[in-house]
Amino acid sequence: MDGETPSLKRNLTEWRFSQYPKYILLPIDENHDQIRANIKNVVFSEVTPRPLERNIRLVCASEDALVNILDMDPEMINRDEFAEFIAGQKLPYGALPVAHRYGGHQYGLWVGQLGDGRAHILGEYVNRRGERWQIQLKGSGQTPYARVHDGRAVLRSAIREMIASEACHFLGIPTTRAAGLVVSDEAVVRDIYYNGCPRRERAAVVLRLAPNWFRFGSLEILSRSGEIGVLRQLSDFIIKEYFPDIQLTDENRFIRMFSEIAHKTLDLVAKWQGLGFTHGLLNTDNMSLLGLTVDYGPYGFVDSYDGGFVSNCSDGEGRYALAKQPDVVVWNIGQLANALKPLLTSSQQVHMSHILKTLDTYCKNKTLETFLLKIGLKEERWGDEQLVEKLLDMMQQTGADFTATFRQLAELEPCEMVSEIKLEEKWSLKRLSSHASWGCWLDQYRERLDKEAGVLPVNSRDCGVAAVDAGSSVLFEDERRRRMLSVNPVYIPRNWILHEAIVDAEQDNFQKVRFLLEVLRKPFEVQPEAEKRGFSAQPPHWAYALKISCST
Repeated sequence: MDGETPSLKRNLTEWRFSQYPKYILLPIDENHDQIRANIKNVVFSEVTPRPLERNIRLVCASEDALVNILDMDPEMINRDEFAEFIAGQKLPYGALPVAHRYGGHQYGLWVGQLGDGRAHILGEYVNRRGERWQIQLKGSGQTPYARVHDGRAVLRSAIREMIASEACHFLGIPTTRAAGLVVSDEAVVRDIYYNGCPRRERAAVVLRLAPNWFRFGSLEILSRSGEIGVLRQLSDFIIKEYFPDIQLTDENRFIRMFSEIAHKTLDLVAKWQGLGFTHGLLNTDNMSLLGLTVDYGPYGFVDSYDGGFVSNCSDGEGRYALAKQPDVVVWNIGQLANALKPLLTSSQQVHMSHILKTLDTYCKNKTLETFLLKIGLKEERWGDEQLVEKLLDMMQQTGADFTATFRQLAELEPCEMVSEIKLEEKWSLKRLSSHASWGCWLDQYRERLDKEAGVLPVNSRDCGVAAVDAGSSVLFEDERRRRMLSVNPVYIPRNWILHEAIVDAEQDNFQKVRFLLEVLRKPFEVQPEAEKRGFSAQPPHWAYALKISCST
């Protein structure tokens, strides 16, 4: 932005939405506040949030999101109006609340119209960096797309979304953001595990942020419903606003948009795999057109590594298991391709089919690249894929922890990289070392590191034996450790840590939630208080029995 950098806003009189949100250029249904099964030829419906009213409290807020996205002074969280804003009671100047219409494939089946059933996009904000963000409330009441639901979110699910959004950002995973969370005494009823045992819980609202909230299903619903004019209008809008390198005059613009979306999405999946993140509900309505992680529901970060890890107990067939995510996402991208076909010529459809055929290999290569960085390698060589696969196989067979194994491997000194080393303080590596192939794998790994460093192999395990180019070896080792420590976190939002924070929050004690947010702002740094609380220690036995459902 030109001129002097504006100061941070201290109240909602100073802070306001941009006067004209870009989405007013798209078809908006003005027949608001009515729940309807089928709405045609619109992208949004105008609808007013239903505020939370009873005893509103601020649970937590993200200082980074407030300062660096919304230009808000952190002191604003101490003002009642900030909580009232999130609760939907006080909308800043310039708000134009809408709910987005989309459809989706759920568990591989087309289910028709879905849409924001409990979320309201309030408006757009252009910050001091010139970035345009759409501000959304989740849990803010019924919309025309609510179907039979009450339009509310409960505290436990809101906390999980808040924590995960911010944690993933600082872990380097492209994601939507969360700026704040409030809870009220308004009661809602939820059947957590769909077992006929509903219970009363308290309603909460999350303030979410994203450049946009368009999903694969945003285009699917228009294509499936034969609304080709609106499909073209929305696709051109997305290109103009979010893919500036593509010209609207380019006759191949839809193919180019598709290719960029596909590859950004697979870059995202590689990030997920490299951090053991399982989304849990990879339906096409939960796939962002910007390659962002969106809609945190039954997600989980794997503890004891298992490629078959399913974070969502509602996923009985394991469709969305950790190791299956790349294949599922490629399938989802295929559904996006189908949605765009009405805009393409026959030759362009052939071009798109060629792109689709390359996606499996692209995703596999990006994922391998991610894992090579995790073990300190930059250059792919013959045999590296087998080196990574063997490590993961040993982890799965021994039950070694995914996050801790890579972090503890990063912390090893050169003279510790021998199979006989005692690993008393490295609890996950100790477990891994019980595998019969551990010593052989470690020798292969050390030799591979020596090759990348340009060091002749050392024929002795004596730490005092120097390589031919000892100086280069030392420099490479320092670089290896630095690189590995920068991509292998100490802390992730493990389910057991979230559970303890949620239990306290349900008793109106928000200290653990706020502390966890602070810890996860620096997930790659060892933090004394987090260590005291066991955040990087082996999870307690009861943690492995926790179940997360779609309701969560």
